[in-house]
Formats: sequence, C-alpha cells, structure tokens
Amino acid sequence: MLEINQKAPEFCLPNQDEVEMCLRDLKGKWIILYFYPKDNTPGCTTEACEFTKELPNFEELDAVILGVSPDSPKKHRNFIEKKDLQITLLADEDKKVSESYGVWQLKKMYGREYMGVVRSTFLINPNGKITDIWTKVRVKGHVEAVKKALLDKQ
Repeated sequence: MLEINQKAPEFCLPNQDEVEMCLRDLKGKWIILYFYPKDNTPGCTTEACEFTKELPNFEELDAVILGVSPDSPKKHRNFIEKKDLQITLLADEDKKVSESYGVWQLKKMYGREYMGVVRSTFLINPNGKITDIWTKVRVKGHVEAVKKALLDKQ
C-alpha cells in the first residue's frame, strides 16, 4: 500500500474524450485522484456529483480532480453527459494504475468474492508526493473531508 510522503506512481490514461492525461503534466498543481468502481452506480454518481458541485472551490485552491475507474472513455463520456459532470474521468481499462495505487483488490459482497476497485482517494501535492490517503471511502461527507485536508495545507 502507498504511504504519505511517498512519490505518487506515474500514470498516463485516456480521459472521457480519449485524450491522454499524465501525472507528470500536472506538476505544480494539487491533484485529487479518486478511484471508484463503476460509472452510473448510486455511490459513484453521488461522489462524482459532489466533486462537480465543489469544483470551483477546489479550482480556487489550484487543485485538479481526476476520477479513475475501469470503465472505457465512451462510458465516461456517457456518464458525464447524463449527470452533467464537470470533472475529468480517466479510463483504467487494464487496471494497471488501480493496481499501482493498491486499490484493485479482492472484494466480498453477498458471500461472493471478486476483484474490484476499492473506493479510495489520494491527495497529491504540487511536487508529486502523496499527502493524504482515504481508503474504503464512505461517500457521505467525503468531498468535504478532502476539501478540509486541502485547505489545511494552504
């Protein structure tokens, strides 16, 4: 598992418009990198909508919000249009980035085991180091907690 003060693992992933975005291209900004299981599901929709609602506040703090899931760029585009999202979603279809951040794990639901994304958020500082980690995130109140952590660092 990644730790605070560790350099964030590099990545390059396509966004909802199939434009590649790389961590190195965002140097100098705060990055809220949040991993979620699937587009258009209740918890993921709530989280994406709350990040969208708070986007102007995060932008004032020089922060970029990136949501990552195994869904395709096309599914991300659909999700954004359907829910009027303003954040960037990245497609980790081969789950390599999810694995490098330690969020692709064995999950259990209704007695069944399967591999999936454990909802997690990483706050990365302008120098590329992880300053905060939230794992097994509960959606309610999460965006506020991320905003507070970022405000505390300003």
